[in-house]
Amino acid sequence: MDTETSLRFQPLGPDIYGATQPQALLSSIQEDGEALHDLRDQHVVSIRPFRAETLRQLFRLAAKFESNPNRYITHNAPLKGKILINAFYEPSTRTRLSFDSAWHRLGGDSINITDRSTTGIAKGESLADVAHMFNNYGDCVVLRDNHAEAVYEMTEALRIPIINAGNGIDQHPTQAMADLFTLFKWRPELAAAEVDPERRVKIGIVGIPNRMRTVRSLLHILAKFPEIVEEVIIIHDPSTNNSDDLFDEGQLEELQAAGLKLRLSTNLHSEIPSLDVIYINAIAWVGDGYEVHGSSFRLTRDLPYKPDAIVLHPLARGPELSSCMDDTPHNWYFSQARGAVFLRMALLTCLVDRTDRVMDVI
Repeated sequence: MDTETSLRFQPLGPDIYGATQPQALLSSIQEDGEALHDLRDQHVVSIRPFRAETLRQLFRLAAKFESNPNRYITHNAPLKGKILINAFYEPSTRTRLSFDSAWHRLGGDSINITDRSTTGIAKGESLADVAHMFNNYGDCVVLRDNHAEAVYEMTEALRIPIINAGNGIDQHPTQAMADLFTLFKWRPELAAAEVDPERRVKIGIVGIPNRMRTVRSLLHILAKFPEIVEEVIIIHDPSTNNSDDLFDEGQLEELQAAGLKLRLSTNLHSEIPSLDVIYINAIAWVGDGYEVHGSSFRLTRDLPYKPDAIVLHPLARGPELSSCMDDTPHNWYFSQARGAVFLRMALLTCLVDRTDRVMDVI
């Protein structure tokens, strides 16, 4: 291959970044702008407080952003004059950049903090005092902190919305929103008010619910929509051999009470032929480091997937997700990452009370 040819853009094949036309989702959700008012001036620490209909309308707005992003960037800019404080005290690529991208696409400006040692916290300043300062400097805070309690402490003093972008092994609510937004774009009929039982999906989650914030939050959001799920199979390493090792006290019971049908398995390969969705993760952030779980599990293109099955991963990936999957139709994890920008655009617009301005343009 000559040098000129080797430098040209080489597409991977499937539309891995767009994946589907988000317009299809719009026809499955009847618009109800009033439901979005539930998000006005709210903190987003967990999925738990939000109604299913509010989330459904959020996905509808995100689909509008994704369908025609230039319309809102060029002609509307609803966050012009607003400032986002991005405080990330734990490594991040997708989450930090997608929040920053979302805010800038909507016309706002941002302040980025990527090292706790550069703030007053390193000198012993309390989180409450930091929150009081943030009230004066910005209009919304996005916080990633490996200390799980930090986001809860800051909410007590903040008068502007804060979004939990990951707090240790506890929660990652906007990742769960992006995950379900991806599922709804893949099968728009799942977002309808009523779902045909024959169209319910079987989801395999490779991960540890009480150690991985992405898995914990995904289960929380699925519990808001139990009517779309035939079964959720938690696929885990045999070394965690019972539910007490996988779930916090009361966690499993809460999910079952919400209507989720859950089953445990240690054999990924035996489950794959029946799965519509495979969600895989390996990393759990703990303190100042991370744990790797399920190292025996690995997705490669030669496994017996259903023809229309999709694979999701919150990224960054390790050996559990082979790059040979990237040019297969099962790859929805790049679309998942792309869609997170538009999901966060919709959420940020609602939190800082600019929804009406967007709706005027829509």
